[in-house]
Amino acid sequence: MNIATSLLLEIQETFLLAARAARGLFKRPTYFNETIAQMDVIGVGSLTIIILTGFFTGGVLTLQTYPTLKYYGAQDQTGYLVALSLVRELGPVLTALMVTGRVGSAISAELGSMVVSQQIDAMRALGTDPDRKLVAPRLFALILMLPLLTVVADVIGICGGWTVATLLYGMAPGMFFASVRQGITSNDIFGGIIKPIVFGFLIAAVACRQGLKTEGGTVGVGRSTTTAVVTASIVVIITDFFLAKALQVLLDMPT
Repeated sequence: MNIATSLLLEIQETFLLAARAARGLFKRPTYFNETIAQMDVIGVGSLTIIILTGFFTGGVLTLQTYPTLKYYGAQDQTGYLVALSLVRELGPVLTALMVTGRVGSAISAELGSMVVSQQIDAMRALGTDPDRKLVAPRLFALILMLPLLTVVADVIGICGGWTVATLLYGMAPGMFFASVRQGITSNDIFGGIIKPIVFGFLIAAVACRQGLKTEGGTVGVGRSTTTAVVTASIVVIITDFFLAKALQVLLDMPT
């Protein structure tokens, strides 16, 4: 079997797994408590790393762009440039990559450990569908929490940019936020929410698929975890390009 065929089959199996899990959301039992627990692990558990990433990303954007804008006499647009970069691109992508490293690896390792210890086989023997009990809550939690984490990263990033602009470059505090309000449109915000929804679906699908296909004992768990993180990160970056272009067309953004 060549590489192209293997890749297509893997994509097919990943989306079939996600489809089965999504169908399970509307059937009983719903595993509501498991979903809430995953939302807590993914959302609340990732807040610290998202806040740090967002703040220093916004700060370094200001650090790098303010001197250039000042050279052309456009330093009053620093807030707009920082906010636009975060909301449209850096916020969704960096948040997705951080969550992939923290949550995607944990999902793959957890499911992989259950596979090698035959817990998945035991669940099936007892009549429990692993796709509905294990995959569906994680899929739903990531789709819901990643956009919220992205909003947090965007807001904290803008605050980080404002902090650097005012403390390091002496920019008037109101000028930064004024350019943010004047420049950011509802289409920018909408596009910045659509991306993490798609990214959340892809991260969950890839991580769960890699975890459930684990084989080879504990060594296989490590291999599946690494594969899940690398694959999900690559998928997020590639998908971001096509999503960005599609949103430019659909939302009539400047191209």
